[in-house]
Amino acid sequence: MAEKNEQLMEKIVSLCKRRGFVFPGSEIYGGLANSWDYGPYGTELINNIRNHWWDFFVKRRPDMVGLESTVIMNPKVWEASGHVAGFHDPLVEDKVTHKRYRVDHLLEDHDIKPEGMSLDQMWEQIEKNEIKSPDGNELTKPKQFNLMFKTHIGPTEDHSSIAYLRPETAQGMFVDFHQVQQATRRKLPFGIAQMGKCFRNEITPGQFIFRLREFNLMEFEYFIAPTGWEEIFEMWLVEMKKYHAELGLAAGDLVWHDIPDGERAHYSKRTIDIEYKFPFGVKELHAIAYRTDFDLLAHQKMSGKDMTYTDSASGKKFIPHCIEPTFGIDRTFFAVICAAYREEEAPTAEGKTEVRAVLKIPKNLAPIKVAILPLSKKEELTKKSNEIWDIIRPHFMSEYDETQSIGRRYRRQDEIGTPYCVTVDFETLADNAVTVRDRDSMEQERVKIEELAGYLKGKLEE
Repeated sequence: MAEKNEQLMEKIVSLCKRRGFVFPGSEIYGGLANSWDYGPYGTELINNIRNHWWDFFVKRRPDMVGLESTVIMNPKVWEASGHVAGFHDPLVEDKVTHKRYRVDHLLEDHDIKPEGMSLDQMWEQIEKNEIKSPDGNELTKPKQFNLMFKTHIGPTEDHSSIAYLRPETAQGMFVDFHQVQQATRRKLPFGIAQMGKCFRNEITPGQFIFRLREFNLMEFEYFIAPTGWEEIFEMWLVEMKKYHAELGLAAGDLVWHDIPDGERAHYSKRTIDIEYKFPFGVKELHAIAYRTDFDLLAHQKMSGKDMTYTDSASGKKFIPHCIEPTFGIDRTFFAVICAAYREEEAPTAEGKTEVRAVLKIPKNLAPIKVAILPLSKKEELTKKSNEIWDIIRPHFMSEYDETQSIGRRYRRQDEIGTPYCVTVDFETLADNAVTVRDRDSMEQERVKIEELAGYLKGKLEE
C-alpha cells in the first residue's frame, strides 16, 4: 500500500466520488452530514464483497448456516443484551456552538488513549491538556449518551410504543438460535451468519465512510461447548488472515490488537481488534470476540425461554458459548480501495510517459470485469463492438465505452479497477480478433472472438 498521508486520503476520496463509487447523500438538498450513497461501481464492489464474504465463511464450510433477522426487534431484546442500559458513549459539548463530540475521539486526536478511563479521568485529561472543541471553544464535562436510534411502533408516540433500530445483527442470531438449530439439526460447533444494515447515532462520524450512522455489517456467531474455546478462537484467527489475503490486504498493513482486561466489552472474555493502516491512521477494521454464554443466558432470563442445548453423545444440557467475528462492510470496502490504489508511470500513445492512477482490486471483487472499447465511433466498429459485448455480457459484469481517445478510456477503466479491456479495431473486421489489455501489466494480446469468453474466464480465475 502507498504511503499513508492526508494527500493520499484526498486522492482516494476524490476518485471514489468522481468515478461513481461513493456519492454524498441527499446532495441536491445540501446533503446530510456524513451520509453517503454507493454509486454504480460502488454498488457492484460492495455486492462483490458481500458475496465473497458469504462464499468464504458460509458456502465453503460445512458448519455454517445463514439468517436474515429483522432490523426492528422487540425492545426487550435490547434490554436483555444490555444495549438499553449500557450502550453509551461519553460526550462533551462546545459551550459556544453547543455541538457535541465524542470524548474518546478528542483524546485520540491528542495521542491520548482513552481505553479504561472513567468520565472523571477523561475530564482530567481534557483540563490537563487544555483540549478545546474543533471550533476552539471551551468544553463541558463529559456525559454518557445512548447510541441507539429510537423509533415508535403504531399510531401513538409514547413510552409504550418505543422501539429501536438495531445497532448490530448479533442479537437476531441469539434470539433465533434454537429455531435455527432445530430446523437444520446442527450439532455443536456450528455458526449462524448474517449481514445487513445497522444504525448507531454517532455524534462525531467522519473519515469518509469509515464511521457512519447507517452502516453495513457481516458477522456470525459460532456456537460451541463451554470448554475448549481457545483452540476454536485460534482457528478463526487463521481463517480471518486467509480472508484478508483474498481481499488483497497486505499482512503488514494489519495490526492485531489484543484488548487487555478492563478494556473489553462487558460480555467478552477475549477480544482482538484487527486494525488497518488507513491513510488517516491505524483504525479498527474487523474484530473477533469470545462472548461466552452471556447473550443466550441473558435472553433466557429475560424471555423465560429455555436456551440450553443437549449434547447427543453425552446427554448433558448446557447453554452454548459463542465466538463472534465481526466485519464492517463499509470499512472493508474502504480498505480494499486503499489497498488497491496505485500511482504508476505508464507510456502514452505519443511515446511519452504519464502517471496513471489504477485500482488493482482482486479480479473477483472488481466492479467491472471487462470493458469493450471500439477504437473509433465508425459505424462498422461500433456495430462489431456491440456484437462482441452481446457475447461477453452473459458471462461477466461488463461495460461499453466509445467516448474520447482510447488512452483516456484505458485510464478510466484503470481507475475503476477493470482487469481487462477489449479493444475492437479495424483489423478486427478482417481477422475476427480483438486486442485484450491487462490492467496490471498493461500487456496486450490478440485473441480470436470465438475464443474470447473462454480466454477471459481463464484469466479472471487465475
